[in-house]
Amino acid sequence: MGAEMRIGLYQFPGSGDMGKNYETIEKAVSQAASQKVRFLAFHECALTGYSPLEVPSVSEVDYAAAAKYKECLRKLSIEHSMYIAAGSIEKEKDRYYNSMLLFSPEGRVGIYGKRALWGWDRDNFVPGSQQGIYEVDGIRMGIRICFEVRFPEFFRELYRENAELCLVSFCDISQTENIERYELIKAHLRTRAVENVFTVLSVNDISSFQTAPTAVIDPNGAVLLEMERNKEGLLIYDYVRSEDSFGMLGRKRISDELVDGCP
Repeated sequence: MGAEMRIGLYQFPGSGDMGKNYETIEKAVSQAASQKVRFLAFHECALTGYSPLEVPSVSEVDYAAAAKYKECLRKLSIEHSMYIAAGSIEKEKDRYYNSMLLFSPEGRVGIYGKRALWGWDRDNFVPGSQQGIYEVDGIRMGIRICFEVRFPEFFRELYRENAELCLVSFCDISQTENIERYELIKAHLRTRAVENVFTVLSVNDISSFQTAPTAVIDPNGAVLLEMERNKEGLLIYDYVRSEDSFGMLGRKRISDELVDGCP
């Protein structure tokens, strides 16, 4: 059916040390480039650190330094002919956004701001306004962030726009081991894939105990690949667009009949 793309998901322990985070990202980009990865993704707030778990306050982020590192990422994307998706805290006047940045090999930068804000996020950020759908080598890809996985409405938006891939980027960690939460969030990801008949990619922080997976889930909910929990590394997946199965066609048919009535 045409479209093919090598995808990389890199999990690492984020921190409030932006220089250290960038060094890890740069190393990961080099590793991914050596394996011909075309699209590489990192976790929520991977560049700046997540507030308040990794950086005490959004006001303490060095935004001048962040701008320099983002320009470095833009150049890395061009140099390696690679799409790079990475989380960052963005500042716009007196407003702060929990954002995913998508750097393209042509030098463009897409931004998606997290909309499902609660707890720490609501204390620190304002919701974004972007829909979060991008063209990546002719493949329509949606981007969602962490807590948004709990709400099918955010993913139905992507179905309506004919997305075939969805990246969900997390900073979902715990001070203690929590397998039950890990499995619950993986179940959410599997359900979002089945409901919307698209492949779901997830990538998480590991600065503490990991409570969401770094994984690839197909449109039938099967976990195709999954990184070992709490271990830094690169997961590689070769995406190939294929014919829809009988069951997938059925889910799309019924979804299309229902979607006009969705809020």
